[in-house]
Amino acid sequence: MIQMNNITKCFGSNRVLSGVTFAVREREVFGLLGPSGAGKTTIINLLTRQLRADGGSFHIGATPFETGLMLDEDGLYSRLSCLENLNVFADIYGMPHGKSLEALQSVGLTSAAKRPVLRLSRGMRQRLALARAILHRPKVLFLDEPTSGLDPGTARGIHRLIERLREGGATIFLTTHNMEEAAKLCDNVALLHKGKIIEQGSPAGICEKYNAIKTVPDLESVFIKLTGVELA
Repeated sequence: MIQMNNITKCFGSNRVLSGVTFAVREREVFGLLGPSGAGKTTIINLLTRQLRADGGSFHIGATPFETGLMLDEDGLYSRLSCLENLNVFADIYGMPHGKSLEALQSVGLTSAAKRPVLRLSRGMRQRLALARAILHRPKVLFLDEPTSGLDPGTARGIHRLIERLREGGATIFLTTHNMEEAAKLCDNVALLHKGKIIEQGSPAGICEKYNAIKTVPDLESVFIKLTGVELA
């Protein structure tokens, strides 16, 4: 579904990606893992054609209208209500406004439908941004740090929604620095450090390779072994 081959990207004299190669199968949750500054968001921006690579190639088995995107910066219209925000995008996709209510229901925001975005908590804004990303039932969904800064209860709710989306047939590409989250959610992962993929495979397979399976696969221990860098 997604194939990236030997991608390089520079900003001026600073090379931020070097020889990045990975593949994402259809209907899987794939995690791109690494600390802040590793290049995760740059890869999403390349895959969603917001940036151009300096070398290499990539392919996505979906059109732009068949993809959904949730970024760390949510880009919501703060003076509009939750429902009005989604209706803007329903109009873009040529969908009835009833689909906006369905999307709000899927993320548990029905009761806040008429509330202005500026009155939402961070967790509610995250859920609204996710509702916008899934409004048109995309084949491929890009999630950039979807649970960053959220309380555990809200994060678990987003985890459950991601699992339901996968069961519904979506291919999900997410970035995170939360290795425990990735071990629970992802079918396959790639570890990114200083713009290079240093390991990839299933969480259990990677952790078994580096003797890092305790009660659950411990991807953070693997990352520290490979890089000497502890994740915040």
